[in-house]
Amino acid sequence: MIPGKVIDLPDAILRHESQDAIGGPAEDRRRARPPLHGFILEVWLIFVLAAMTSVSWAANVCSETEVQGPYGAQLSGVTSIAGTAKPAVSLARLVFNADKSVAGYSSVNFDGLLLGNPVTGTYEIKSDCTMSWSLQDDSGGFQHFSGIISPGGNRVEFQQADPDTGQHGVMVRTSDACTAEDFRPRYSFTLSGATIRRVLNATADGTFTTADGPGTFTVDSDCIVHIEFGDIKLRGILVNKGAEILAIQIDPGKTVSARFTAQ
Repeated sequence: MIPGKVIDLPDAILRHESQDAIGGPAEDRRRARPPLHGFILEVWLIFVLAAMTSVSWAANVCSETEVQGPYGAQLSGVTSIAGTAKPAVSLARLVFNADKSVAGYSSVNFDGLLLGNPVTGTYEIKSDCTMSWSLQDDSGGFQHFSGIISPGGNRVEFQQADPDTGQHGVMVRTSDACTAEDFRPRYSFTLSGATIRRVLNATADGTFTTADGPGTFTVDSDCIVHIEFGDIKLRGILVNKGAEILAIQIDPGKTVSARFTAQ
């Protein structure tokens, strides 16, 4: 150090620190720097949105073989196909074949009048999981339907596409064959137009009990089930390996549908 020479270095350091403290150049640089946590959040949001889009897109892709084999179908609503709007419910067992043909039979309760016919037709499945099919009964009449397939092809929500029809329904995969053992020991069920949810407790001998009294059931080899209790007679079909029953009431003058869910 040179004697008598005064160095202002400490003052310079103090001035620098003072500028930092009062928002000088150092603070400006910090402000100009984008916050790291905001950048990470933006990247995370982009990743989540991309993942959601990918999952949604993948869930809406179906192959031409997504729906094949036997299905039970239930349809209900109001139709004006005969001129005046009237209630109608129907139950069908349909087999969708690999050659795009459909065959089966359908029971329709139209304004309390029960009709049954074998049906044949064709179907088409698109990659976006929409499905359409047409059925012709033995009288020559055609009916057309369209729906959306759930992932895996076990369930189809559909509606009738013909003019003057406002019916909606569900179609669920059923088994190639059934026995009484496929009828579960306990179901809860509702009848259309009723708010009460009933419970059915079944035994292996083909009988059951409900709050309305005792009843009986039989299961055909094609998974059609016949249920009777009180003054109610139902025809249904076991679907989803017996976990559900789709049914309609077949008593004259009654246009009622029912759904059973195993407990």
